[in-house]
Amino acid sequence: MGMGTLFTHFEEPGKINTQQTLEFAHDRAKELGLNEVVVASTTGATAYKAMELFKGFKITAVTYHCGFKEPFQNTMKEDVQKDLEAEGVRVVQATHALSGVERAIAKKFTGSYPVLLIAETLRLFGHGTKVAVEIAIMAADAGALSGNDIISIGGTAGGADTALIITPAHQSNFFDLRVKEIICKPRSF
Repeated sequence: MGMGTLFTHFEEPGKINTQQTLEFAHDRAKELGLNEVVVASTTGATAYKAMELFKGFKITAVTYHCGFKEPFQNTMKEDVQKDLEAEGVRVVQATHALSGVERAIAKKFTGSYPVLLIAETLRLFGHGTKVAVEIAIMAADAGALSGNDIISIGGTAGGADTALIITPAHQSNFFDLRVKEIICKPRSF
C-alpha cells in the first residue's frame, strides 16, 4: 500500500483490503461531514463490517438481484438480510444498473451496447470503481438515498477495495452522477 497525493492505493485488489478500505472511507466521511454510506455486499459479510464501523451513519447494503447466480435463488440469505435490517441497515436487492437486460441481449446477439460500454469503461479504474458507481445508482433507484453526497464502497471478487465519494443519481439521470473523490482503490487489477 502506498500513499498517493490524491488517494491511497493498494498494491493488490480483493477482500484483504476490506477493513482498511472501510476505515479510510469512514475517516474521510467524518472529515467531510457525510452521513450516508453505500456498500456492496453479496453475503452480508462486508455489510456487517461496515455496520460496526459506521455507527450513526445511514448504511445501505446493495446485493445481487434474485437469480444472479442461480435461478430464483437469492445470494444473501434471508436471515442475514433480516438481521441487517433489524440493525438499521437498508438492504437493496436489485438488478445491476450497468448491465441489466442489456447483458441478456449481448449474450444472444452481437453488437455494441451502451450500458455495457459504460461498465467496461469504469472498469478501466478497477472493478471496485464500477461496482461503487453501480451500487450508488441502485441505492438511489431503490429510494434509499437522500440525494446528498455519499461514500460508496465496492470491491473486486469479494470484500471491499475501493471507496469513492459520489454525488448519486438515478439511472434515468445517470449523467448527473459525479465521482467527486477516490478515497482508495487497488493499483493493480
